[in-house]
Amino acid sequence: MNQLAVFTKPWKTLTLSELARHIQSLGFEWIELPVRPGFQVEPDNIERDLPAAVKVLGEHGIGVLNVTADIALDDERLYSACAEAGIGMNRVMFWQRDLDYWSAESDARRRLDAALPFCEGYDFQIGIQNHSGRFVPVNEMGMYHLVKDYDRRYVAAVWDPAHNALEGMNSDSALDVLAPHLCVVNLKNAYWRRVSGPEAEVAEWKIYWTSGAQGRASWSKVIAKLKTIDFRGPICFSAEYSDEERVDELIVKDLAFARGLLA
Repeated sequence: MNQLAVFTKPWKTLTLSELARHIQSLGFEWIELPVRPGFQVEPDNIERDLPAAVKVLGEHGIGVLNVTADIALDDERLYSACAEAGIGMNRVMFWQRDLDYWSAESDARRRLDAALPFCEGYDFQIGIQNHSGRFVPVNEMGMYHLVKDYDRRYVAAVWDPAHNALEGMNSDSALDVLAPHLCVVNLKNAYWRRVSGPEAEVAEWKIYWTSGAQGRASWSKVIAKLKTIDFRGPICFSAEYSDEERVDELIVKDLAFARGLLA
């Protein structure tokens, strides 16, 4: 049975107790918690506030699956705070910045290598998410190339089929490649929307974040393939929608849709 979690980014203004009650009302028992400036737990206070936050959330029936922390991977505060809080994974993304792809991948490796002693010492995992655009990686082959030489206990793949699909990749093939390295699957959906008229000299496109049934990534194919490879790990809903006013409504529908596919 897969754990189903939700990323709490849309609800940054709620107190922890309010957040817990709201997450329960949406139908979840697990969350991915941002440790970022302006959120309930901020990076500068992670050692004090993360264990306290997990305690408050737990008292309200909400567990923390993992964090996504805006902290350098060689900062021991991340690992000590997560150990005290009982959290075993941090989701990260590597932005390419102004580097070419191979230089950006080398930079990501340097950061992972610097983190390894802490991962080994604290029995902690770094989950790397693919992301479309100028990120390392954008797809399954880039992910495989980045993580293949690491022990998956410490460095593993957080696969996002929506970003994979935005880059034109097939979900079945992606999971064939990543199955041995997979720790979490992110669920959201999107498609490219043309934002220029037919008279434009050059077409312009923008990503539109939509509900699970409406995007380029087929959740039914994704979940069928997850069953085929016997993936029993966590699935985290990103709760990312371009129609931000309908986040609560859409995440409830997406949870029901996914549960139907998983049944």
